[in-house]
Amino acid sequence: VLYKTVTPWCMLVDSGLRFHYVAAGERGKPLMLLLHGFPEFWYSWRHQLREFKSEYRVVALDLRGYGETDAPPHKENYKLDCLIADIKDILESLGYNKCVLIGHDWGGMIAWLVAICYPEMVTKLIVVNFPHPSVFTEYILRHPSQLIKSGYYFFFQMPWFPEFMFTLNDFKVLKSLFTSQATGIGRKGCRLTAEDIEAYLYVFSQPGALTGPINHYRTLFSCLPLQHHEVIMPTLLLWGERDAFMEVEMAEITRIYVKNHFRLTILSEASHWLQQDQPDIVNKLIWTFLKEETKRKRE
Repeated sequence: VLYKTVTPWCMLVDSGLRFHYVAAGERGKPLMLLLHGFPEFWYSWRHQLREFKSEYRVVALDLRGYGETDAPPHKENYKLDCLIADIKDILESLGYNKCVLIGHDWGGMIAWLVAICYPEMVTKLIVVNFPHPSVFTEYILRHPSQLIKSGYYFFFQMPWFPEFMFTLNDFKVLKSLFTSQATGIGRKGCRLTAEDIEAYLYVFSQPGALTGPINHYRTLFSCLPLQHHEVIMPTLLLWGERDAFMEVEMAEITRIYVKNHFRLTILSEASHWLQQDQPDIVNKLIWTFLKEETKRKRE
């Protein structure tokens, strides 16, 4: 059903890389650009591709190194500067100069940074389960509990071994991230089907498919902390309180850095995988935010 409502495309950007994306909605409508997290790909936005195509040209990317997008071999090619420039180039390649930008997890980190560095390109910012990057770096240094939850950032600095760990027992770690009691989608959530899990396994079991995604983390410490902090466009932050990787206290602190309308909604029963876990509620909250911002502009 999904593939009947969305279309896969590829584009070449200034860096020479070929980016894979899936699009829904007519060209010429306002652009909604969706950035996935780790370990995911465009498919994590399947519910939003269907939902928002009525009023938007909805584009869900495979980020640099993920899925069918090109994966440069060297970790230096995954610095945050490159990832931010990718989004600027992609916007221009799609024929747009601005968008509604939505990011989850690591894609949320990139979305915050794009909004900070290229504010003229982002009309509205929506982030799912990732705080403002300055909040993250400051909080993690003061709260050992968050340092422990982010331990995989440090584990990923090792060469080859993290990739190997993911492949053991038929990608058991990958499956358990989405399905286990500790980190996965809970009983009240929209659990991944066998077909959904199969889609993830297919993408990440390709030769070398994990190295690009993990390389995103291998250059992180050379890029933070930030010099510029402020976000000047209307911002919605959605947060699943049962996030096993991010402490909810960071969500409220994020308010300090947004110098425009800021709305925070915390969903008490939801996991880290929020837009897949509670798609109907997430979609409704996004619609409300988009429409209230349009109304606010008219007033």
